Amino acid sequence: MAKQPRGKIVRHLGINIYGNPKYDKLLDRKPNTPGKERGNKSRAKVSVYGEQLKEKQKFRFAYGMSERQFRNLYKNASRMSGATGDNMISLMERRFDNTIYRMGFAISRAQARQMVSHGYFYINGKLANIPSMYIKAGDVITTREKKGIESLIRKNLSATTSKKGNWIELDDQKLSAKIVVLPQSTDIQPVGKIQSVVEFYSK
Repeated sequence: MAKQPRGKIVRHLGINIYGNPKYDKLLDRKPNTPGKERGNKSRAKVSVYGEQLKEKQKFRFAYGMSERQFRNLYKNASRMSGATGDNMISLMERRFDNTIYRMGFAISRAQARQMVSHGYFYINGKLANIPSMYIKAGDVITTREKKGIESLIRKNLSATTSKKGNWIELDDQKLSAKIVVLPQSTDIQPVGKIQSVVEFYSK
């Protein structure tokens, strides 16, 4: 099945879930959702299930996870101590590709995922190329020494200053970072209502 265009997904959800600045412009240009022309009557009221599904899709698309991955993440979070929703956000933030994005080394999670898959980074001196792996407190992330890679990262760093996570100790000269503590739900502005996602899966 062909993938739905990201621009259409962003417009439907009403939020730039991918992080790429170009989608901010798309939302500015087209405030109406796809298929809804200006002046038309509003659509029928969305059901509770429909709202919960929409919130789930915001997180799933934003973090680039399959339905199976996302459901397993919920199951893991529900077995952890504490609130399931907070645990889900923490686990999503701990993904390696998301961490690279939060470091400012990529302009989007999709780009970060590609960079990780291509072997741009090391964790504690060992090559790490699995985007879904979880980082741990104390992990040190370093960049592969290659001119093209370093140039790309420095370019991205200059454009992503607002996206850095406060659990990350960044050295933008050496292009490395240390995970000081594990990310918490209070450290970020979530893309949606996580409690609606918990309710969606807990039925």
